[in-house]
Amino acid sequence: MQMDTDVLTVPAPDLSWRENALCAQAGPEFFFPAPGSSTREAKQLCGACEGRIACLEYALTHDERFGVWGGLSEKERGRLKRLSR
Repeated sequence: MQMDTDVLTVPAPDLSWRENALCAQAGPEFFFPAPGSSTREAKQLCGACEGRIACLEYALTHDERFGVWGGLSEKERGRLKRLSR
């Protein structure tokens, strides 16, 4: 009996957007502010970033629950997920 040695592999997510992401030039505290702090500056930076859409898709796919991803806060991403169902 011959065994099939082919293994199904899941392709790694494309994270190339991170290489030129503007958030890499700011500290993580900028995108993960203390509770109740403003996310305005992080969202403005995201708005100018060419990787914003890929970042948001990553956050939604991987259920990122904290911080600003793709220009949206935790609550905004939650609303977007609920609306897309």
